[in-house]
Amino acid sequence: MTENRLQGENAKIVATLGPGSRSPKEVRALADAGVDVFRLNFSHGEHAQHKEALDAVRAAEIACGRPLATLADLQGPKVRVGKFPDGGIRLGFRAEYDLVAAEEADEDDTIPVPHKEIVDMLEAGDKILVDDGKLILTVTKAGKRPKVLAEIPGKLTDKKGFTVRGKALPVRALTDKDRADLDFALSIGVDIVALSFVQTVEDVREVKDIIAGRAPLVSKLEKPAAIQNLDVIVEASDAVMVAR
Repeated sequence: MTENRLQGENAKIVATLGPGSRSPKEVRALADAGVDVFRLNFSHGEHAQHKEALDAVRAAEIACGRPLATLADLQGPKVRVGKFPDGGIRLGFRAEYDLVAAEEADEDDTIPVPHKEIVDMLEAGDKILVDDGKLILTVTKAGKRPKVLAEIPGKLTDKKGFTVRGKALPVRALTDKDRADLDFALSIGVDIVALSFVQTVEDVREVKDIIAGRAPLVSKLEKPAAIQNLDVIVEASDAVMVAR
């Protein structure tokens, strides 16, 4: 049945189901409006809620008489800064700060990064893009406590996401949470799996080995490293999604 739900050459309309849209009535209305694929966002919600949403899609499929697919979108690793004493700091233009491998800042002019492996890999000249590039930090000195210069000033608050321009971060795309979510999604019969924050072809192969042909895999291209490895990622994936 999964193959039938994915057939056709036309573009598909994908809609994300959330608290306000996953009831049987709302799902049916979305299907009648033309939605083809219903996305289950595993960054939020409990397994039982995703199962209820999938059941609503299956009921709508029968009622409207056409195939409807479900997509399990795995959360992926959350690479974020830590916490600040006052919930954030204001970065001054060209002001210098220390990066510390910690959950919380230990001084006013420090930025906590709870990922020691990332702190250790930084080199002078690296550009750190924070909060989807709203803030940019340049590494001026590497080491156990790297120094960075604020190229774009602004307010940096707790738990903002970041990446290092042009570098693959030493984190795998599949977390322990993702493994549990993937096992559950496959057990309830989702039609498609989407893998977030893919960086290397090894990320893709790891998940495909677990899926073992039970669903096609969509690799989400949202990290600079994915573009550097684009050809092999595309070849190993069943489809790709340009997510950012």
